[in-house]
Amino acid sequence: MKATIERSTLLRCLSHVQSVVERRNTIPILSNVLIDASSAGTLRIMATDLDLQVVETLGAVAVDSPGAVTVSAHLLFDIARKLPDGSQVSLDAADNRMVVKAGRSRFQLPTLPRDDFPMIAEGELPTSFEIPAATLAQLIDRTRFAISTEETRYYLNGIFLHVSDDELKAAATDGHRLARFTLARPDGAEGMPDVIVPRKCVAELRKLLEESLDSKVLVDLSASKIRFTLGGSSGVVLTSKLIDGTFPDYTRVIPTGNDKLLKLDPKSFWEGVDRVATIATEKTRAVKMALENDRITLSVTSPDNGTAAEEVPANYSSDGFEIGFNATYLKDILGQIDGDSVELHLADAGAPTLIRQSEASPALYVLMPMRV
Repeated sequence: MKATIERSTLLRCLSHVQSVVERRNTIPILSNVLIDASSAGTLRIMATDLDLQVVETLGAVAVDSPGAVTVSAHLLFDIARKLPDGSQVSLDAADNRMVVKAGRSRFQLPTLPRDDFPMIAEGELPTSFEIPAATLAQLIDRTRFAISTEETRYYLNGIFLHVSDDELKAAATDGHRLARFTLARPDGAEGMPDVIVPRKCVAELRKLLEESLDSKVLVDLSASKIRFTLGGSSGVVLTSKLIDGTFPDYTRVIPTGNDKLLKLDPKSFWEGVDRVATIATEKTRAVKMALENDRITLSVTSPDNGTAAEEVPANYSSDGFEIGFNATYLKDILGQIDGDSVELHLADAGAPTLIRQSEASPALYVLMPMRV
């Protein structure tokens, strides 16, 4: 195989694919990317960790001899990063070696044969629909912070996608908080199976979306695999296995009868929580909210660091009471609210609280209280 490619094109592609490759691998070829040069003048670059696979197609300056080979992903990425801007990179592979040349630099890297490179067998992906990249990015941003990191509850280690009532819903929870995002069901999504998209796939997809926010993403899926195609035929294809598990019926924890409504500015609320939480220790991450007419008092008491309190103006006219929340979880949710008002629907100090920007907003959050 012999091909020449612009350094910037190669670098951008490698930055996409190399993050899929795990730094420590017991199987040597999983540390490599597959580079496939075709006579049509294109390169296909692929990486996988056996659960997730990313393939990108890019135009080459020239393909002198078509062929395919695998070479260390992180090494090639580091080399491309350090080569001079605007240079052309020549990739020449033969006899278990790849020579990388650009300007006066020359590297010789070991390679492994392409036949040993594993591919994810997609099988049939019967459900297929398109979704604007900006909407998909928003769906991820509004939910992924609530994904559980507890490996024992593996079925919570991703975003749950399902269709109900003519809507496509995305949900994530770690048992302490729940985030849900709703959008109109895209054409083709009817009858799709309920799926859980793993955390790593979500993270890689979000990075790729950043460069194509004004385009559409094609989503193909079955009960066990999902594929995202960005940027058409010359773009990036991300394929992932789905989490094999049953997501709990999260709708049961969304409160419907919380009759105490608190409205306030999310930014000043976030800043107030952040300030009083300064003295909170690992054990006392709880911030206490005392609700009174048209104001709330935030307070934290720490046996080691003393106390902190701050008043935040608010719109509240129900009975006064006190409730405690994990400060980090509360800030995570408030950080997702864009407007100048946020609604907290409360019941009592022991019941889950519903948080949203307004009734019309697509995102909804539920936060469990803490004893304080």
